[in-house]
Amino acid sequence: MSNEFIHYEFVADKGQNPLRVDKFLMNFIENATRNKIQKAADSGNIFVNGVKVKSSHKVKSEDIVKIIYDYPKREIELVPQDIPLDIKYEDDDILILNKEAGIVVHPGYGNYEGTLANALAFHFKNLPNKGDETRPGIVHRLDKLTSGILVIAKNEVSMSIMSKKFSDRNLDRRYLALVWGDVVEDHGTIDANIGRSLKNRKVMSVFPNAEFGKRAITNYKVVERFRYTTLIECKLETGRTHQIRVHLKYLGHPLFNDMEYGGDKILKGTTFTKYKQFVTNCFKICNRQALHARSLSFEHPVSKKKLEFVSDLPDDMRKLIQKWRNYTS
Repeated sequence: MSNEFIHYEFVADKGQNPLRVDKFLMNFIENATRNKIQKAADSGNIFVNGVKVKSSHKVKSEDIVKIIYDYPKREIELVPQDIPLDIKYEDDDILILNKEAGIVVHPGYGNYEGTLANALAFHFKNLPNKGDETRPGIVHRLDKLTSGILVIAKNEVSMSIMSKKFSDRNLDRRYLALVWGDVVEDHGTIDANIGRSLKNRKVMSVFPNAEFGKRAITNYKVVERFRYTTLIECKLETGRTHQIRVHLKYLGHPLFNDMEYGGDKILKGTTFTKYKQFVTNCFKICNRQALHARSLSFEHPVSKKKLEFVSDLPDDMRKLIQKWRNYTS
């Protein structure tokens, strides 16, 4: 074992149903293919509870699954890249950015370059990183396909204070989302635990009985109705991974064109060919989940001055909403 290196290690959740180890690992490892995982098993590189297994081996509750090779895992090196930043505000302590949809916040498996972190490393020196050089100044993150306001810390003091604000939810963070269906209530609160899906580790799930996951609270209000879709504003009281997307699916109103949570299908409306073509065109206009981090307000970490930042809807969401407005008017 002294000459071997653990590349991946996962523990099956309590309550995990028996699942082939190749399928189990595909749920965990981003961009992994079943063929690569099967080759790793055939080469004797997959272990369950310390024992080499074939790809057909069934993983059960609380099993420890490892992929081990005789060479070290590739280290992620943050390469500074001259990528433009849309800066909305800057002082000695913080930076407020407007993130485009499609930009990954920091490097990870399958995304080693072209991230926001690569851009920050190019444009700024000595940003704090809390011990992770691949995340310079990054206090929080947005999903790759979510656009909007993002705050960056420029020194250790602001990093510490802003991180605590996000942890304690001592700020006001609001999103605009277009969802499927006519949301019944004009406003409401979703209070339901969120955790990794037991079937697909790449997505999150709601656990209503609170046995699994962590508590998550999303407040929402209707902004505009389009009969088959609804524009809503969401205010977060917690900050779980994919929180808005998961909660709205649980409510029965997935985000429009959210490919991971079922919103990329025609879920409401008529059976007419003309309507189907209309929705298909909408999917083309906004080729991602229709979610935008519209505003962020908080007390400045040093001056204590109250700050508020608002990001205009990007063109894809603006055109999408206008198209629905015209269709249902």
